[in-house]
Amino acid sequence: MEIRSGSRWVRRLLPLLPIALALLLLVWDGSAQQGLRNYQFDQFQRWHPRAYTGVPVRVVDIDEQSLARLGQWPWPRTRLAELLDTLGAAGAAVVAFDMVFAEPDRTSPRAAAAQWNLSGRERDALLALPDHDAVFARSLEQTDAVLGFAAVRPGDAAAAVPAAPPLPAQKARFVVAGAPQPGWLLPFDGAVTSLPALESAAAGNGAMTFVPDGDGLVRRIPLVLRMGEAPVATLVTEALRVAQGVRNVVLKSAGYDSGLAEIRIGNLTLPVTPQGELWVHYSRPVAERHIPAWQVLAGQAPAEQLAGHIVLVGSSAQGLMDLRFSPLGLMPGVDAHAQALEQVLGGQFLQRPGWARGLEALVLVVSGWLAAVLALRTRALRAAGGSLVFLAVMGAGAWWAFVSRGLLLDAATPALGLLLTYLVCSLWQHRHTERAQRWIRQAFARYVSPNRVAYLVAHPDAMALGGRRQICSFVFTDLTGFTALMEGMDPAQAVSLLNAYLDAMVAIAFRHEGTLDRIVGDAVAIMFSAPVQQADHRARALACALEMDAFACAYAARLQQQGHAFGQTRIGVHCGEVIVGNFGGSTLFDYRALGDPVNTAARLESVNRQLGTRLCISAAMLEGNPQAAVRRVGQLLLKGKSQALEVFEPVNGEGTGRAPLPDYALAFDAMQREDPQAPELFARLALAWPHDPLVQLHQRRLGAGERGAHMVMDEK
Repeated sequence: MEIRSGSRWVRRLLPLLPIALALLLLVWDGSAQQGLRNYQFDQFQRWHPRAYTGVPVRVVDIDEQSLARLGQWPWPRTRLAELLDTLGAAGAAVVAFDMVFAEPDRTSPRAAAAQWNLSGRERDALLALPDHDAVFARSLEQTDAVLGFAAVRPGDAAAAVPAAPPLPAQKARFVVAGAPQPGWLLPFDGAVTSLPALESAAAGNGAMTFVPDGDGLVRRIPLVLRMGEAPVATLVTEALRVAQGVRNVVLKSAGYDSGLAEIRIGNLTLPVTPQGELWVHYSRPVAERHIPAWQVLAGQAPAEQLAGHIVLVGSSAQGLMDLRFSPLGLMPGVDAHAQALEQVLGGQFLQRPGWARGLEALVLVVSGWLAAVLALRTRALRAAGGSLVFLAVMGAGAWWAFVSRGLLLDAATPALGLLLTYLVCSLWQHRHTERAQRWIRQAFARYVSPNRVAYLVAHPDAMALGGRRQICSFVFTDLTGFTALMEGMDPAQAVSLLNAYLDAMVAIAFRHEGTLDRIVGDAVAIMFSAPVQQADHRARALACALEMDAFACAYAARLQQQGHAFGQTRIGVHCGEVIVGNFGGSTLFDYRALGDPVNTAARLESVNRQLGTRLCISAAMLEGNPQAAVRRVGQLLLKGKSQALEVFEPVNGEGTGRAPLPDYALAFDAMQREDPQAPELFARLALAWPHDPLVQLHQRRLGAGERGAHMVMDEK
């Protein structure tokens, strides 16, 4: 079947549709794509978490044991001052409190005096004691410390936020390198801050706020936020700044209206997202990261674990509810800040570079186009295998980039585009192939039996070499006088007449669900009960032969009226056990039957010429046609056979010049018994029915001195 030009254009342009759709998804970057991409990044982290290294970052943990030893939270600010003084004396580079001191200490003397309703000397003595917040403020002044605040928006459910929340005190000075990018920073309206006296005393003040993704996982930590149009620092940024003793934080843009590219704090350069966030490569929980707060206060903390370290003070106690979800599971919020600091000091960054999306788009287009070529031009298994290879290469490339370069490259969206392209092209190719196969099947069925085509499509194993034994019926036909017809008319016209004859003969066979075994010149061979077994194959074969005989007589008569001597059709019908299968060899498919019954049917067709009949069937055929009207021909010893075969001639009952069946049967029985009256009986029939070929045959035989119904046929 010739492929139309329209189909060729479809094959060329079809891949563009799914590839364009996948590119649109990549550029649009909706929540579904982000979720798919984040799932890939999370899985990479689970397979390859960051290895913990001994960088100078520690968490002083207000854990369950510290609360059990020192009392429930909140602790008096004097105890926090003691903790801060101890850490400062131990040589901590900076102490960052991952908590907010928004309200005065309720255990301070003034608050206690008001609460206990004291009077006189007791109240004066209590008020003479130092205020706890003042004590904590003095400790903050004497030690490099950073306080935290909670960045909020109006109506934030996490806290009671006023309509116009206050702005936090700013300790850092921001320097913009390149075009200002305030619109890219994560926006907030204000903050829940620590007491002004504490803010003023601290060296740094940073936001503790996390901005989880839609699924609640913290994958990035902001280093800078926006309140109004001004940037504000976060706890991690302030801890790094104060630890280095610098004031400036440099915000370097990625280009015009492209967000941030990096943040510089002292000697440190931090690659960030356009929104100013740091991707966190989490490590598994390790005991070395934490020091219980009670050990520090008891003087039991090793000095080498504090000196020169960035120390974060936070809590892992579940009752304080400072817990966050990460790709590796649940963890305290202070641990997320600690791990971000470990990455920075260890130089182990995760980055999603600005060129990542362009590379992903290129990979999507190339792999999608290759998958489309495979789907449209190769076999299904090879196309599927090739597409799987492309998917594996994309996944392996993204994995290698993550492990060896710390790059976050999205293989999920290109893989989705590749699968979409492969699916669309495969479906189109399947539809196109199915149409082609249907066309071939229809065209093939004009020359090969429809039942054989359907059977081989449903049972392709039948095409294997070899065969199986089964009983089949066979109809062989041959046309006499066609050579003379070719000599007497234009060859093209003769071929046209022959084709019309063969088309009709084959159509008759197909109507009876016979299998066309072969056409050789003007001869046709039909097989029944193969490849599809038919319990009534004898009845089908006889009915087919009778209809063929009727058609052939009518066709020849019609042509003779037109002046064309078309000739007579001879038919032989027999059945028996044969081997049916593919006997064409490994390079040629030839599904046929082999066995003596096939040759016998052919002999029965040719013996018509010697008998003067048109249609002969064997006794084996009558087993499936007990009601058939037939008359016996005799016991024929066919050419090349050692045993005689009982042969019959079907009687159509159409008044074709034959002797009445009872009269013929009476004469035949006498002949078979070698009754002396047999010659006289056939002589009478011959006079009455001069055009009955069997009557004339037996009359001649008996007149020549032969006896019985046994005849030797010495011609093929």
